[in-house]
Amino acid sequence: MKVCVVGAGAIGGYMAVRLANAGHEVSAIARGPHLAAIKANGMVLVEGGQRQVATLAATDRIADLDAQDVVLLALKAHQIVPIVDQLPSLFRSNTVLVTLQNGIPWWYFQKLDGPYADRVVETVDPGGVLFKAIDPDRVIGCIAYPAATIAEPGVIQHVEGNRFPVGELDGSESDRVRAVAALFGEGGFKARVLDDIRSEIWLKLWGNLTFNPISAVTHSTLVDICQFPLTRALAGTMMTEAQAVAERLGAHFRVPMERRISGAESVGKHKTSMLQDVEVGKPLEIDGMLGVVIELAEMTGVEVPTLRALYACASLLNKTIQDEGLRIKSEPK
Repeated sequence: MKVCVVGAGAIGGYMAVRLANAGHEVSAIARGPHLAAIKANGMVLVEGGQRQVATLAATDRIADLDAQDVVLLALKAHQIVPIVDQLPSLFRSNTVLVTLQNGIPWWYFQKLDGPYADRVVETVDPGGVLFKAIDPDRVIGCIAYPAATIAEPGVIQHVEGNRFPVGELDGSESDRVRAVAALFGEGGFKARVLDDIRSEIWLKLWGNLTFNPISAVTHSTLVDICQFPLTRALAGTMMTEAQAVAERLGAHFRVPMERRISGAESVGKHKTSMLQDVEVGKPLEIDGMLGVVIELAEMTGVEVPTLRALYACASLLNKTIQDEGLRIKSEPK
């Protein structure tokens, strides 16, 4: 298959190398030193002490590439709007767009029955730009569970995990969603086809909306947060508030809260993506992970005081980083 990874960062790069080395024609959209390194040396994946290298087409211009079979949209939520008008050059009539964003996606209420059908999620899609620009019939949802980092430009360090469950927005098990699952399987990923993609989004988000902002403001890893009693309790309170919102929208949690926290603890000394962004001075994905949940809480009439408090703190941190050009990284003594 012809596969384009739009946003070949940590997760996108991990997928790009695996799929290219499985024999697929993979291209990647990247930028800056990361792009330069990929062009010079290929995309490198460090996994289990082994280095894999994939030679693939890489560019910072979507228009340089032709139509694809599958487009993996691996940008962060706030990065999609600036490039959305360029995406159609990658599409033919049956091209599938697989979304990999953390948090509630712009399409959450599309193809969803009930009182909230076709609502625009303003926090992640102000004015409904993505809602209007991207045909939901083209979209397959995907949840990225693995942890990975960009160790250096052009080099992806895989930390743990290989699950990328996928699902149609209407819950059907179509030929094309099975084809995407099979594609991922060839790359060595576990890609279960889901009949309720939104509940799985909430399960992943349950951890992201808690551990990411806590880690960003405390500069602590997952195991540190989970083993310190006060922050473990804070995570539990945040999860309880978020669960009330999700269930009001019809989502179900197949994993108990304590098991979800223990799962994060087992990852060990991993820095969340938001903490990684703090350390390199990138904008934080706070709206897509937490601000959007507050929007949905207001929509459904659920009180979420703890989520609001963490959102305020992380949002100020984000503003300070961007206004002052800061990179905030702790250094061992």
